[in-house]
Amino acid sequence: MTRERWRSSFSEWYNEVIERAQILDVRYPVKGLYVWFPYGFQVRKHVLGVIRRLLEEKGHQETLFPLLIPEDEFAKEAQHIKGFEDEVYWVTHGGLEPLNVKLALRPTSETAIYPMFKVWIRSHSDMPLKIYQVVNTFRYETKHTRPLIRLREITTFKEAHTAHASWEDAEGQVREAVGIYKAFFDALCIPYTVSRRPPWDKFPGAEYTTAFDTLFPEGRTLQIGTVHNLGQNFARTFGITFENLKGEQEHVYQTCYGISDRVIASLLVVHGDDKGLCLPPVAAPIQAVIIPIWFKGKGDEVNQEVARLKDELAGLRIHVDGRELRPGNKFYDWELKGVPLRIEVGPKDIAAGQVTVVRRDTGEKGALPRAGIKEGIERLLDDIATSLRERAWKEMESRIAKCANLDEAAPILKERGGIVRVDWCGDEACGKALEERLDTDILGTIEEQPKGLCAGCGHEAKHVIQLARTF
Repeated sequence: MTRERWRSSFSEWYNEVIERAQILDVRYPVKGLYVWFPYGFQVRKHVLGVIRRLLEEKGHQETLFPLLIPEDEFAKEAQHIKGFEDEVYWVTHGGLEPLNVKLALRPTSETAIYPMFKVWIRSHSDMPLKIYQVVNTFRYETKHTRPLIRLREITTFKEAHTAHASWEDAEGQVREAVGIYKAFFDALCIPYTVSRRPPWDKFPGAEYTTAFDTLFPEGRTLQIGTVHNLGQNFARTFGITFENLKGEQEHVYQTCYGISDRVIASLLVVHGDDKGLCLPPVAAPIQAVIIPIWFKGKGDEVNQEVARLKDELAGLRIHVDGRELRPGNKFYDWELKGVPLRIEVGPKDIAAGQVTVVRRDTGEKGALPRAGIKEGIERLLDDIATSLRERAWKEMESRIAKCANLDEAAPILKERGGIVRVDWCGDEACGKALEERLDTDILGTIEEQPKGLCAGCGHEAKHVIQLARTF
């Protein structure tokens, strides 16, 4: 496989593949809003299937809250609204009549959900309360919009919200959420780093924010998931209290964590190449496409074998391409769409008691015996997933550098991008000066002990931070 264009002309590659592989139609007449093609929507469905399973295995229940949030509820949490005040869409009229109270289109749902938590929670026995929803959210994005990456309507916003009877339980939930996201991104074969955002970049209203980032070919990082410990901040604002074991009223402790369309973008980009998409089997709408290879006088025999093969592969997502096109044209189409495996069936394959298989990830061509074909295909799909995961991690790790000082870090960030790790004192003024000097962002601190002095000010270092240019 080749990835030269994928690396050197990423923006052009991305815009082209989004359209030609039929993920999104970008021609909707409102900036920052896009239409899912059926094929892209199937990718989305399978990705959400993974996170739904992981959440529900840990006791989360899916729910659905309204899109509209009254201004008086939204404005209760001053720090929260300050974080979104420039991004909110407001509904001001019902028909031609002005509304008595403006309604916000949710930029996120804390202020929609927590008034209901106040009603639902009465006692410590009502907790832990763990819910999630998959909804659209709206943010008036003024920067350059980009499909799935920077949107005005986020159509795939999974947010989980939990309530607990103690700080320790909430901290345990943060650890569980981080574990869920690690399993989620591992299933999608997406590499990531986990860091605690600096205080000036945490979620508005949170005690602290833990974030997942991945790396794109142009050297910038993309935030793909966040986990927030909210402490009692929102509980105090919305009066969410419970009766504890001593019979006293106490405010609950909360967490929330979310992912968005950016996960889909990462899935498409991280594994892509010059031919187009290269989807991991877990997210692929079609896990294997069967291509009949017809020869004169052998068409019926091939079609019958293809029908038997499809039946034997029941339970996998299989598509038979019976179009009257040259095989090469079909190969091109399915490579563009990232189908993990191509199965070719022709008269010679039938005579040999085999099928010809071609892997999308490596382009490797081989044969599998017809006997035990389903087990053989399943093993091959598992191997493709493992290969994609290992390749993606290797690529990202090769672009993470530990630097002793800014003189080392600056040329790396400027010339090839990626992630740079340096020691830091923890001071906010020093951190912001670091960001400004390197024209970059602090992703956050990682769980690693510093070994030197702060790269910014030369004082004693307390943390190791990650620096990168971000989307």
